[in-house]
Amino acid sequence: MTLAPVAPVARSLVDHFQLGLDAPICLTWELTYACNLSCVHCLSSSGRRDPRELSTAEAKAVIDELERMQVFYVNIGGGEPTVRPDFWELVDYATAHHVGVKFSTNGVKISPEVAQRLAASDYVDVQISLDGATAEVNDAVRGAGSWATAMRAMSNLRDAGFRGFKLSVVVTRHNVSQLDEFKAIADAYGAQLRLTRLRPAGRGADVWNELHPTGAQQRQLYDWLVAHGEEVLTGDSFFHLSAYGQALPGLNLCGAGRVVCLIDPVGDVYACPFAIHESFLAGNIRDEGGFTRVWRESDLFTDLRQPQSGGACSSCAHFDSCRGGCMAAKFFTGLPLDGPDPECVQGYGEAALAGVESDSRPRPFPDHSHRTQRATRSTAVPVTIGRRPDRACDEDPLAGFSTERSA
Repeated sequence: MTLAPVAPVARSLVDHFQLGLDAPICLTWELTYACNLSCVHCLSSSGRRDPRELSTAEAKAVIDELERMQVFYVNIGGGEPTVRPDFWELVDYATAHHVGVKFSTNGVKISPEVAQRLAASDYVDVQISLDGATAEVNDAVRGAGSWATAMRAMSNLRDAGFRGFKLSVVVTRHNVSQLDEFKAIADAYGAQLRLTRLRPAGRGADVWNELHPTGAQQRQLYDWLVAHGEEVLTGDSFFHLSAYGQALPGLNLCGAGRVVCLIDPVGDVYACPFAIHESFLAGNIRDEGGFTRVWRESDLFTDLRQPQSGGACSSCAHFDSCRGGCMAAKFFTGLPLDGPDPECVQGYGEAALAGVESDSRPRPFPDHSHRTQRATRSTAVPVTIGRRPDRACDEDPLAGFSTERSA
């Protein structure tokens, strides 16, 4: 008698991602803390340059390492990365070494000439930050004149023929009513709208209570994303909203230490771009073994790739949808990592927050804010993926991939 072969059990990409990959699909790299703005919700508390930041040679060595690891894209941020003198040299070096670049900017350096240069590259994408569809709403958060700067940069990119650059919006209670206007602006400039969640990280910890969307606005945001989600990029920002019903497009899983991480300007590697705190520090690329060793061998990342307990949320009927929410949002609001998300749509986060004393909440660090007064508002089984994704890498790491191992 011949036994029929046993069919392999199909596993979803999310199942693989929970165990971690042998290299991040794409990672965030903050090149500098220097910035011309003082946004009140800046997740890295940027402003002043750190004198210890990586040199040009060290940065190029990191790029060499990312090439060897076959990292598809690096998402460069800051601070304002374009104010670093060697920024364009590093961008050219990365693309010449098969590491695509997406960089976030407030637009201050996007002149007509720079826009032409960007439009001519197949491996560089740009993301313009705008947090209000009007100057009044945007400038209250990002600073006077920042709306005009961003609009001028988008005009330059459009006029240069750059199609599909990103318009990036952090959703707050003051701009959630402007979602249609943001979409119209993106469409008018040939851009794609990207929405991200406000996290209580960096300076954002000081204004989160004032700026994060209310419960009613969370529902408004969810309904809008259900209607427009296929046209809008969200990454893993809003998977906590999936507890309302159907899962939203994007990665419905916290990718920290599994598929993404952060390298900061001095080479420290954190599990999450939104959790810059010693509790999430995995190592430094200047240490022996460099970034590769941190990613593959650090105790923190190994820990994060283990099956996670749902803790207090495991008994909730919606846990499989929201997976307990955002690690960084919980940490900086003083909630346990296995507890509910502070913006849990079932109300469990609000109840948990009531028992947290404000002075017991972890403080983000380091703080590189300008010395002048801050602006405030007026009122386990590694899987190698063998193809290069398109530009939407950081928006949806699932896009275009299969779970087959590369040869």
